[in-house]
Amino acid sequence: MVTALFSHADCLDHVNPPGHPEQVARLEAIGAALADAPFDALRRMDAPLAADADILRCHSEEYLNRVRAAAPEDGPEDGPEDGIVSLDADTHMSPGSLNAAYRSVGANIAAVDIVLAGEAANAFVACRPPGHHAEKATAMGFCLFGN
Repeated sequence: MVTALFSHADCLDHVNPPGHPEQVARLEAIGAALADAPFDALRRMDAPLAADADILRCHSEEYLNRVRAAAPEDGPEDGPEDGIVSLDADTHMSPGSLNAAYRSVGANIAAVDIVLAGEAANAFVACRPPGHHAEKATAMGFCLFGN
């Protein structure tokens, strides 16, 4: 049985400040490594967007609304590092972060679903921002939502 790989180009749009350890280059390196011939058998799938109901399984509506309100908007003069806001000392959002976070949550749910349905032996999610530190009502450790 095949291994499913979930990823999406939108996850490259989550930009952290220079020097931050969680960078776009990490996902680019994973993509480059998985483009090699030994990984040709992967079942490559686009990371779907999560629904708000999916995020509300782990987070309060108040928290989801706060994250949405904090998301910076992209302006025509903005460069890749313009418009970055900090949610805490380690966790930041750029104009592409909210969409990327929805893809990251959606990919993790889809990965579990495909394995439980017996359509793949296992799955790997190559998305960002990560989601293993976020708490119910707060962003933390580079993570916006719990994945």
